[in-house]
Amino acid sequence: MARNKQRLTTPLVRTEAGLEPATWDEALAKAAAGFEAIRARLGGDGFAAFSCSKATNETNYMAQKFARVVMGSNNVDSCNRT
Repeated sequence: MARNKQRLTTPLVRTEAGLEPATWDEALAKAAAGFEAIRARLGGDGFAAFSCSKATNETNYMAQKFARVVMGSNNVDSCNRT
């Protein structure tokens, strides 16, 4: 897959014209703005984080920390039932 000729090598951002190539800084800024807009409009209840029981403890810890501290949400599930 990593060598597939159709693999994306630069991020795409949605504009009025459709998906267009962007720099990583532009793409991350747009994603951050989207998270901020959700948090401003709906508060913590507008966000949920789903992680995976097969991920490392560190990855699950960071996912729940992001949801709780950054987004102000207690809606966190790491699917530990699997």
